[in-house]
Amino acid sequence: MHTHIIPEKLPRFAEKFGYGDFIYLDHYKPGVARMMKGDKFFREIKENCWDPQVRMAEYDSFHTQVQVVCTIPVMFSYWAKPKDTLELSQFLNDHIADLVQQYPKHYVGLGTVPMQDAKYAVQELERLKSIGLKGIQIGSNINDLNLHEPQFYPIWEACEKLDLAVMVHPWNMMGMGNMPKYWLPWLVGMPAETSRAICSMIFGGVFEKFPNMRVNFSHAGGSFVGTIGRIEHGYNCRPDLVAIDNPVNPRNYFNHFWIDCITHDLPTLKFVLQHIDSTKVCLGSDYPFPLGDLEIGKFIEESDLSQRDIENIFSTSSLQWLNMSESDFK
Repeated sequence: MHTHIIPEKLPRFAEKFGYGDFIYLDHYKPGVARMMKGDKFFREIKENCWDPQVRMAEYDSFHTQVQVVCTIPVMFSYWAKPKDTLELSQFLNDHIADLVQQYPKHYVGLGTVPMQDAKYAVQELERLKSIGLKGIQIGSNINDLNLHEPQFYPIWEACEKLDLAVMVHPWNMMGMGNMPKYWLPWLVGMPAETSRAICSMIFGGVFEKFPNMRVNFSHAGGSFVGTIGRIEHGYNCRPDLVAIDNPVNPRNYFNHFWIDCITHDLPTLKFVLQHIDSTKVCLGSDYPFPLGDLEIGKFIEESDLSQRDIENIFSTSSLQWLNMSESDFK
């Protein structure tokens, strides 16, 4: 339920809009492209980032039929003018909707919306619902604003009303400018970002205000589960700082939201499962990127986890998060 995809060909949005470092693809050799952020190299990707047949074949080698696909977070473009982000979002969402329509037994789509403008975001939520997408992927912060801010309430309300799932993915990581060496933004910043998103939604009362919104946090919830003792202690010892908008203990929100299983480590996953039931833990891979699960689900399949936990992680939890059933793929 956590894979990334991008159209093989992107318009030159920077030229079209007349500003900004919008991503474009430099296909400099067959099956390989450079993602360029303005004139700066961002990442090299291969054809499994855009070719649906290649993806299906690679997934099949791990006995997996269905992929939930969403864009690459750098494409969010929350920094741009809202109307331009809306146009970019529509382009990406149409691509995913076409993919799902072409391969309905193999792909489920999550869209992207201009989170910096609630009016445009809700407009696109209504449209992506109509074109068959099952939810949205959003960033862990929106131009450094946390997800509890009231300006995002109309978006959460729309997700509830439209029965759209939400996947929160870390991006725009804290400290990126201060710790670029050793890939620290990805190794340290991303787990912190995901905990930032969870804590802001808990302490801001988002789950109380929108109890039926189905939210899934990437990378096993980042550092949230591993630091719940510290988070809860802060709630208990300084409620004047922590509990000012929501009096509920943060530990009580385990099993209110979903997470994926990307821990790369069985003992860590078992620790997570001590706090969050397997009915709320989904099979994520972060495919096709190297920091993801390169042998999809293998460390779980070969583990001593119960059959119940394995079945929940491999399918049941994701189906419940998306409000789908196995019959949708037969």
